Amino acid sequence: MNSSKSPGLAGFGVLKNTTCHTEKRISVFFSIIFMTVGILSNSLAIVILMKAYQRFKQKSKASFLLLASGLVVTDLFGHLINGAIAVFVYASDKDWIRFNQSNILCSVFGICMVFFGLCPLFLGSVMAVERCIGVTKPIFHSTKMTSRHVKMMLTMVCLFAVLIALLPILRFRAYQIQASRTWCFYKTEHVEDWEDRFYLLLFSCLGFLALAISFLCNAVTGITLLRVKFKSQQRQGRSHHFEMIIQLLAIMCVSCICWSPFLVTMARIGISEGHSKKTCETILFALRMATWNQILDPWVYILLRKAVLKNLYKIMSGCCGVHVINLHMWELSSIKNSLKVAAISESPASSKQINLQPLSSMGQ
Repeated sequence: MNSSKSPGLAGFGVLKNTTCHTEKRISVFFSIIFMTVGILSNSLAIVILMKAYQRFKQKSKASFLLLASGLVVTDLFGHLINGAIAVFVYASDKDWIRFNQSNILCSVFGICMVFFGLCPLFLGSVMAVERCIGVTKPIFHSTKMTSRHVKMMLTMVCLFAVLIALLPILRFRAYQIQASRTWCFYKTEHVEDWEDRFYLLLFSCLGFLALAISFLCNAVTGITLLRVKFKSQQRQGRSHHFEMIIQLLAIMCVSCICWSPFLVTMARIGISEGHSKKTCETILFALRMATWNQILDPWVYILLRKAVLKNLYKIMSGCCGVHVINLHMWELSSIKNSLKVAAISESPASSKQINLQPLSSMGQ
């Protein structure tokens, strides 16, 4: 009954020796609330992003908006699918033996948990890489990062996440019903086989790698923007860069705070097989923290928009009585202004050459 290689019966052994329980009424209530808030938040964020994408479809911000829309759509379907399955499990009194004889539902649940867990982290790192290229190499970005290329990147990221999620199924390793009997994931109890450890460590390593890439690229982007700002008095043409880097930093912070407990817990289980009631409660807490990531992600785009940031700036400057940046500089620019930023950030010789071009034309 405990064999991880028999898909039809995998996971049912845990039902006899459940080490932790969840109170049904509270759990169902929070599941419905989380799912509803997540769906509404992501739907609102999708509307905002799609309107912005239509406005800036031919500009350098379009690729970022397309990736952001992909992230929010992924979060939306994550809430919709995982939330619906979780509510069904609670409504069925967690009687997996009655409605999961062939282990199909548990396999689908496990695949969705892995896919909708890793895919947003991957997309966050891709967005950070895209913005880093847009700031440091704007000419390359304007020629290579077209909408078609961005859609191909989105497809490749999703396919890679699907491959990771299907890997246990392809290896005839069924997903397991967890000790709380409310969700399915990789085997986390009595982990002795190297392959079961490999899946847990692979999930954790990929998640931490995505967060590390996001941190590195956002650091490079922020430093580059600050260097350009201090070198030049021309601030026009960089407001959209600052807006996007603020959003990226917020996404990265939210992902780190929400996902780190779950990734660390899975890595610890993969390294040491110990599992107890305390471990089960830790997993449930970490899982709920990770769920908040899909709720908070859309609010980054809802709250950290240019219009909202301008109002916040007005309030802060009014309270402090200090005006550092003129608000009329908050004008979005096209690729032409991004190229100006690149020219300023290059060597002094190149900037002198650009400044001498009008003089030479006047001499002619």
